[in-house]
Amino acid sequence: MKMETKEILTQVEQTWTLYRLENDQGMSVNFLNYGGIITDISVPDNDGQIENVVLRFKNYEDYISNPVFFGALVGRVAGRIKEASFYLNGQTYQLGKNERSHHLHGGQEGFHSRVWNVTPYENEQEIGAKLSLSSPAGDGGYPGNVEVEVTYILTNDNRFIIDYKAETDEVTPLTLTNHAYFNLSGGAKRTIDNHVCLIDSTKIAELDEELIPTGEWLDVNNTPFDFQNKKELKNVFTNETTQQKVASGGMDHYFKFNGEKESAIHLEDPESGRTLDVTTDQPGVVIYTSNSLPEGIKLLEGEARRHVGICLETQSSPASLHEKGFPDVLLSPENPYHKRTVFSFGKRR
Repeated sequence: MKMETKEILTQVEQTWTLYRLENDQGMSVNFLNYGGIITDISVPDNDGQIENVVLRFKNYEDYISNPVFFGALVGRVAGRIKEASFYLNGQTYQLGKNERSHHLHGGQEGFHSRVWNVTPYENEQEIGAKLSLSSPAGDGGYPGNVEVEVTYILTNDNRFIIDYKAETDEVTPLTLTNHAYFNLSGGAKRTIDNHVCLIDSTKIAELDEELIPTGEWLDVNNTPFDFQNKKELKNVFTNETTQQKVASGGMDHYFKFNGEKESAIHLEDPESGRTLDVTTDQPGVVIYTSNSLPEGIKLLEGEARRHVGICLETQSSPASLHEKGFPDVLLSPENPYHKRTVFSFGKRR
């Protein structure tokens, strides 16, 4: 196993560091200290060809605005907070609005736009890096001083692990995730339409026209959102339903896990043979199928297009700040935050 670093000088006179983790099987993970942004995960296909399976910008400078959160660590709160406000312990907190009247993924200056401290490490079983960040009280409008540590870990059996920890001195909302867009075809040469997916979930959060949960749970059985058994993603793209239309022709929904299957999520690309299994101790996941990427975004592999990637945003639900019956996002001094998501890459047998 090995680690390499490279300095990236941006046009706005910021210098970032690009880290590359590589295991003994040839799998590698590249990420920036800026935003903890994952720019490359390269894994072999059935023929042993190693290619990148996440979307990345052609130009590093585009990560400064990064309106679609490519590859970024997202916080303090992943997801949408209705009307950019919440009520806690007798006080209303007002947050920055960055999607209509709502607060999305920590706001304009969330964790995705910070330079993280990075400490690399290596042992016999794995290679990795600890990314740390201090978020002071009032940051983005949130209460409490928060210390965050996220560890990226690459193992020799082609598992990429993201371990999240956080502590606070005051009760505050927090749920962290990574916003990588996966495309197992390699080099985004095809859309994800023919990717086969399984999600261990029978319930999704109903969304209104602005993608805010209504407070109701919908049963996925016998709907296009039913991925309890393996099926192609295009099934949800081509079957028009109210919820599919709300999400601009795909998924942008919170799925609550059943906890019944070995993997919370399974994804595979039949043509390349690459597979991805996701296990996590998070209660659910937002599945976003890049239904509305802005036109003209320049990827390393060409211009972005609809359904070119899928985000697997394991997390709790910020809807819990306004609605009952949703996984809680409140962090307290007595109960530090510790969550882990494992991405296991393999090949179809």
